[in-house]
Amino acid sequence: MKIIWKYLKPFRRWLFLALFLSAVAQVLQLTDPVIFGIIIDKFAVDKGVARPEDPVRAVLPWLALAVGIALLARIAQAFTEYVTRLIVQKFGLSVFNEGLRHTLRLPYHEFEETSSGHILSILQKVKTDNERFLSSFITVLFSSAVGVAFLIWYAVTKHWALIPVFLIGVVVLGGLTSLLSRKIKIIQRSVVKETNKMSGAITESLRNIELVKSLGLTYPEIRRLKGFTENIFQLEMQKTKQVRKLSFIQSSILLLLKESILFILLWLIFRNLLSPGELISMQFISTRIIFPLQDLGNIILAYREAEASLKIFNELMQKETEYRPEEPIELGSLSELRYDHVYFRYKNADTDAVEDLSFEVKEGETIAFVGPSGSGKSTLVKLLVGLYMPTKGRISYDGISASDIRYNVMRRQLGFVTQETQLFSGTIRDNLLFVKPDATDDEMMEAIKNASATKLIQGKKEGLYTMLGEGGKKVSGGEKQRLAIARALLRKPRILIFDEATSALDSITERDITATVREISEKHQQITIMIAHRLSTILHADRIYVLEKGRIVEEGTHEDLLLKKGLYYAMWRQQIGEREVVKPLAEFESLQVKEIADT
Repeated sequence: MKIIWKYLKPFRRWLFLALFLSAVAQVLQLTDPVIFGIIIDKFAVDKGVARPEDPVRAVLPWLALAVGIALLARIAQAFTEYVTRLIVQKFGLSVFNEGLRHTLRLPYHEFEETSSGHILSILQKVKTDNERFLSSFITVLFSSAVGVAFLIWYAVTKHWALIPVFLIGVVVLGGLTSLLSRKIKIIQRSVVKETNKMSGAITESLRNIELVKSLGLTYPEIRRLKGFTENIFQLEMQKTKQVRKLSFIQSSILLLLKESILFILLWLIFRNLLSPGELISMQFISTRIIFPLQDLGNIILAYREAEASLKIFNELMQKETEYRPEEPIELGSLSELRYDHVYFRYKNADTDAVEDLSFEVKEGETIAFVGPSGSGKSTLVKLLVGLYMPTKGRISYDGISASDIRYNVMRRQLGFVTQETQLFSGTIRDNLLFVKPDATDDEMMEAIKNASATKLIQGKKEGLYTMLGEGGKKVSGGEKQRLAIARALLRKPRILIFDEATSALDSITERDITATVREISEKHQQITIMIAHRLSTILHADRIYVLEKGRIVEEGTHEDLLLKKGLYYAMWRQQIGEREVVKPLAEFESLQVKEIADT
C-alpha cells in the first residue's frame, strides 16, 4: 500500500474529495431504511399509541423526506463516480507518463539488456491494474467500510448486543482475507513477470516478421510463443484456485454474519428490546452492506495485482537515469571534437573494447575509421554520442569535457546515418519532422535535394505525404538511406556521422550514396565522421584511422596508408584486388565516376 500511496499522493486532494462524496452518498443511502423503519413503527404497527386520523397524509412528509434524501444520495453518487473516474485517469496517465519519461532517460545499456516489449508491458499493466483497484477501493471497499461504521453507530443507539457480532465478523473476515491473499500476491508477481516476458517475445517476433516468414518459421514461432501463454495459463489457474478458496471463505463468513445479525435482531425483538421498524431498518442496512462485501475477493485480487505490477514498476523507476552533471557547462555551436586516451570496457567483458584512443577533428574536416569486425568502430561512435561513458580518458567538445555538458544539447547538433536505417510508420514528412518538428516544407525539400533523394517523391502525387509503412517497408534500401541522409541534413548538424551507412547496399547503390556523402563532405560545413567496412566509400576522407582490437594502429590519407603496406593495405588488397592496388587514387576515383555515369 505504501508504493501505491507514493504515486497516488500528488492526487490526494481529489482522493479525499472522492472518499468524502462516497461517504456522504453511502450515509444518505442508508438513511432511507431508517426512515422506512420509523414509518413502520409510527403508522403500520399497533403499539397501543393513538394513530392520526388521516395516516396517508401523515406519512407524506416522511415519504417526501425519503425521496429528497434518495435524490441527494444519487447526486452525491454521481459526483463520486465522476471524481473517482477523474482520479483513476489522472493516476493512470501520470504513472504511465512518468514511467515512459524515466524509461527514455535510462542509460543505453539498460535497453541492450531489456526488450522494448517487456518495458511497454510493465507500463501498460501498472496503469490498468491500479486503475481497476482504485475504482474498486473507492466505490466498493471504502463505501462498505462507511456502511459498517454507520451500522455500528445505529446498533449502538439501539442495543449493545449487536456490536460484538459486527466486530467479530469484521475481524475474522479481515484476518482470513489477509492470510489467504498472500499466496495470491506471490502467484500474481509470477504472472506479471511471465506476461512481461511474453510481451517482449511477441514484440520481437512481430518486428522480425519478414525474417520469420521468409525462413518458414511461422509455426515454430507460434509454438515458441505458445510456451509463454501456457506458463501464464498455469499460473492463472493456480491464482484462480486461491481466489475461489478465498471467495468461498468470505461468502461463508458473510452468510454466517448475516444470519447472526438476524438471530440477534429476533432475540431483541422477542424481548421487546427492539421495535419491528428498527428490526427492518437493521436488516435492510446490513443486507445493503454485506452484498457488496461479497465481492471482497475480487477487490483483494485487484489489490494484489496492482501491488505486484506496481512493485515491478517501482523497480524500473529505481534504476539510475543517464548521467547528467549538476552544474553543466553551456555548449555552443560545435566546431571541434577530441578523444584523449579513451578506454572503454563492456560490462562482464575481460578486455577493453576501445583502448588508448586519441584523435582530433575540426569543423570542415572529414575523418574515417576502418578496421576488421570487432575492432571498436561502432563502440567509438556510441562513446561519441554519449550512449556509453569512457571507463578512462576524456572526450571533449570544443575543449569542454563530456562529463561537464548536457548530452542532449550536444546530440541536437548531430546528424546520424546508420547501417540499419530507423524509419517510422507514417509519411516522408513525418519521418523528417521527427528530428526537427518546426521544419518547413521548403527546408525539407532542400534536405531531400542535398541528399540526392528527389526521385523518392518525384512522380508521386502525395509528395512529402507519401506513406512509407512501418520501418519504411514500402521503399528500397537505397531510398531508405537517402531519406536517412536527408533527415540528418535537415537539422543542419555540426557533426555528421555515417556509421557503415552503405554496407547493406548493392554496389551500384553504394556508389550513388558514396557520391552523395562525398558531395556533402566537400562543402566543409560541418565535422564529418565516417565508419566504414568497405574502403571504397572513404577515399575522400582527410584522415583515415585504422582500428585493430580497439586501438589505432595506422592513420593517414588513402595513398599514405597504401604506401605503408600495413593492415589498411591488406584490407584494400582483399577488397579491391591485386591489380587495383597499384592504381593511383585519382585513377580509381575517375573509374568510379565513370561507372556511376554509365549506370
